[in-house]
Amino acid sequence: MSPGPADQSLTVLDLATEHDVFALRRSAQSAAEALNLERQDQVRLATALSELGRDRIGCDGLTATFALRAEPHQALVVTFEWIGATAPSAESLALASRLVHRVRYVPDGLRHRITVEQPVPTYDAAVPGAYRMVRDALRRHTSATLTDDLRSQTRDLIATLEETRAQREELRRLNEELEETNQGVLALYTELSRELEQTNSGVVALHTELDEKSRQLRESSEAKIRLWNTISHELRSPVNAVVALSRLLTAPGSAPLDDEQRRQIALIASSGHTLLALVNDLLDVAQAESGQLGVSCAEVDLRVLVGQLAGVLRSTYMSPDVALVTPDPLTLPRVITDEVLLTRILRNLLSNAMKFTDKGEVRLTITQDGSGEDARTTFTVSDTGVGIPEHELGRVFEEFYQVPGPHQREHRGTGLGLPYARMLTELLGGSLTLTSLPGTGTRIRVTLPHGPTSPPSTTAGEKQEADS
Repeated sequence: MSPGPADQSLTVLDLATEHDVFALRRSAQSAAEALNLERQDQVRLATALSELGRDRIGCDGLTATFALRAEPHQALVVTFEWIGATAPSAESLALASRLVHRVRYVPDGLRHRITVEQPVPTYDAAVPGAYRMVRDALRRHTSATLTDDLRSQTRDLIATLEETRAQREELRRLNEELEETNQGVLALYTELSRELEQTNSGVVALHTELDEKSRQLRESSEAKIRLWNTISHELRSPVNAVVALSRLLTAPGSAPLDDEQRRQIALIASSGHTLLALVNDLLDVAQAESGQLGVSCAEVDLRVLVGQLAGVLRSTYMSPDVALVTPDPLTLPRVITDEVLLTRILRNLLSNAMKFTDKGEVRLTITQDGSGEDARTTFTVSDTGVGIPEHELGRVFEEFYQVPGPHQREHRGTGLGLPYARMLTELLGGSLTLTSLPGTGTRIRVTLPHGPTSPPSTTAGEKQEADS
């Protein structure tokens, strides 16, 4: 049987005498050398083919076909074929199998076949010179004699012995190096073990110290929240009384007041409202940090919410040079979220924008992307105010931090507005981002999901009662 369709046939040798087997051995070794096989692999291949050929000498039509195979892996393929019912000896097949990569015996009626495969290094089969070089190497020894074969085997044996001796010397040298390395590794292991033991002792001490620091920080945080709650509750009652009394003094039907009295009472009312807002901010942040704020989601009527916010802000921060622009009520989308927390977020952001804008406008826009449960609503508050320097953008969300500048003398606050707004936004499962340029203005985007993000722990009515 001829080589497969993917094989490149190199030559076919007729094997009729011992001289032909000698030629087969030397040709195989030369071809293996041309294919860059290692010296030992050359000898193994030649010996395996010689043994199989000698075992089959005398069979009718005995031939050995050399071919190069590219798929599935590159290999030199030698196929022995003969006619007759005699099978090869088990000893010759076993010996060849130990020497080369693969040996297969296939009886096919009266025609038998042994296929020997030996992987070869990568060669460029597309280059005609590479194929021709291997073919010429195979045909170089077609007239070999017994003497030539014995000389060749002697040379192979001497080369193998020299290679074995060199490998033995290399192995001895490597063993010595390995022994030295092992001694160094043992010494290093001992040193590292000692250092690791010392490090572990330090880690245990550090862990104990960190536990103590964590406990102190936890106690400090709890004390801070208790202090804020106490101060807020204690201040809220007298401040509410001041605001209520100032409102009664100026209400219709009260005792008549002259202009100076009305001006002084208005100052008292304004200061009371400012102080009440600061107290509310402190209490809100304390509730949020202590986990007392929950989420109670329902459909929000944005027309009412935006209208109420606009009315309160326009009356609080009236300025002919600043316009508060809100979206058209007919364009407002359907939103499901916590109305109380959303109101606090927008109130903080819009009041901040109004305070730090001397001319121009403060604009609220509301857009929605997606639909159904995947909808996300974005509230954007932009202004034409003083802006924030780039090096301060990383600190504006720190509690009690206010960007220094001349505007702080006119608009003092707690520095809790932005941190509190972001805290509530994240509680609703959303995100808050800020961009700003000094002298140009600030833009804050609040993006909220559609619907609840966590189980409610406090109802809206309870939160409204806590704010009153």
